Amino acid sequence: MAPGGGGICKEVIESRVAFADYDMVTLSADLRGSPSRKTVTGLCGNLGSTSANDVHELLECPVCVNLMYPPIYQCPNGHTVCSNCKTRVHNCCPTCRNDLGNIRCLALEKVAESLELPCRYQILGCHDIFPYYSKLKHEKNCRFRPYSCPYAGAECSVTGDIPFLVTHLKNDHKVDMHDGCTFNHRYVKSNPHEVEKATWMLTVFNCFGRQFCLHFESFHIGIAPVYMAFLRFMGDEDEARQFSYSLEVGGSGRKYMWQGVPRSIRDSHRKVRDSQDGLIIQRNMALFFSGGDRQELKLKVAGRIWKEQ
Repeated sequence: MAPGGGGICKEVIESRVAFADYDMVTLSADLRGSPSRKTVTGLCGNLGSTSANDVHELLECPVCVNLMYPPIYQCPNGHTVCSNCKTRVHNCCPTCRNDLGNIRCLALEKVAESLELPCRYQILGCHDIFPYYSKLKHEKNCRFRPYSCPYAGAECSVTGDIPFLVTHLKNDHKVDMHDGCTFNHRYVKSNPHEVEKATWMLTVFNCFGRQFCLHFESFHIGIAPVYMAFLRFMGDEDEARQFSYSLEVGGSGRKYMWQGVPRSIRDSHRKVRDSQDGLIIQRNMALFFSGGDRQELKLKVAGRIWKEQ
């Protein structure tokens, strides 16, 4: 066994488990489900008429079991591995333990270039067919791809369509659900000086037959402690642009307002927050609006959602 071989084998096994998810299954099914046959020229010459399943096996990385894209590497014995896993296995062939080096498998890359495959989200409604190397780019923006859970309080890995995510938010994250296009919420924090803890709240509104996520949280912009409220639309960006919303906070005879377009949940919570695309209130102003002795946050956020004509 090559030096460190036990550790490499363990890493290969762990990586197989780590990639055993929906993406791997759908990617693996792309070629298996295709009736086409291709003539494949391999490293050792013409392999003859090869079924789609055989081509799939050639293009499947032995470590992550995903389809490989250039650069595809091979060891001196002709075993292949994808570029991502080449690093994971420390440049050691997972099949024969030889050093991988930097030898490209150009023949296999050429085979892949000749293929056309369905979108991985075919079972979700996308029926388009793409050249092998265009397929990945399409899938990153396919309108049928699942949405990620918009819950901001944890790194939730759940994905699905909008009805599924609404149920998930309600049942698993215990998010408050409200009907209507106007709202008036009060956010209370007994110690508003603990901004560095990045407290947050999420509420979902059903409006115009669609769902909107109202986020409210505290964080820092530079060294300045702030509170921020913003709206995300549970759908794609082109649909989100059909709506507008306004937010306002006030107290002691003053009012502070924001108007904008909700962001799609395709944009992560962190991306929207860090772009500062929402109502931002400095902590001192928030405490001023809260009234009293400024020792407790009692901030009322009112808002409205409307559909553009």
